[in-house]
Amino acid sequence: MQEPRRRLDEFLSPEERERLRQLPLWKIRLRLFLRSLRTNWRLFAENRIGLIGLAIIIFFALLAIAHPILMKYVWDPNIYDPVVGYAHEETMQPAPPSPRHLLGTDPLGRDVLSQLMFSARSEFILGLVAALITVTIGTTIGAISAYFGGPIDTFFMRLADLIIMLPFVTILIVLSALFKLDLPKLALVIGVLSGFGGTTIIIKSQALTIKVRTYIEAARVAGGSHWHIIRYHIVPNLMPLSFLYMMFTVTSAIFSEAALSFFGLLNIRMSWGLMIHTAQTAGYLLNTKTWWLIVPAGLSITLLCAAFYLVGRALDEVVNPRLRKR
Repeated sequence: MQEPRRRLDEFLSPEERERLRQLPLWKIRLRLFLRSLRTNWRLFAENRIGLIGLAIIIFFALLAIAHPILMKYVWDPNIYDPVVGYAHEETMQPAPPSPRHLLGTDPLGRDVLSQLMFSARSEFILGLVAALITVTIGTTIGAISAYFGGPIDTFFMRLADLIIMLPFVTILIVLSALFKLDLPKLALVIGVLSGFGGTTIIIKSQALTIKVRTYIEAARVAGGSHWHIIRYHIVPNLMPLSFLYMMFTVTSAIFSEAALSFFGLLNIRMSWGLMIHTAQTAGYLLNTKTWWLIVPAGLSITLLCAAFYLVGRALDEVVNPRLRKR
């Protein structure tokens, strides 16, 4: 319980230390957290590619937030609904960009910008849910495998090897043929496959370095149970690396959804991949004159996937001791 106090004492004057001893423990922990957050943000902000990725993510997040507001207060749902809307004022479909439809309309007369903004929300939800499932499974299994070793470690590592050997997208295509995959089910499948796959191996490697540290042995000598040590000493120290791999899982989930939607294998209302699928079905995929049917959706997939990857690379320099700038 005194560890947070000792950590703060290193940076404080004698007068500040005396005031510190009178503070409740939760305030001390909050100060430590805020101090760590400021330090990590400073390191992250020194990496320009990370800031670029973060700016792109914020941009698409604002698009996702703005869409329901525009639909409620600005746009007519009969025209701008991304699924059932129809641009009645346009005589020919698809219509090119215009002041009324900034990115034009698709072959079914639906506003492309509205589809783009609506799909951004789905992509964020899919990516974040899949990432949370991946991190939860990968961190838990990695910590347990590293701590107990033996048959438990062998079983989970061989399972991870098997999942890594199988083509990821091919598995999703087979599953989509067997079951009706929607976004929640797709997020669950991606999260489980990623969690039991390569993420577990990487996190387990980090957990092995934590397992041999002196405070783990001290906790064991003090009478801490196996699960207490895993929960309160190993898992918290794995969270920075787990958060890093959340970023890469989001990228994988967005790409996988786009690929499956392009082939028409998902049961969803609208997505960037489905926008490209609609253009392909209508015969406009390779038509450069109707660029607005392909470029906005394709560019959005590329930019958002790249953004999470760039943020992940920047976070690697924050959480990786070998790359971290002192």
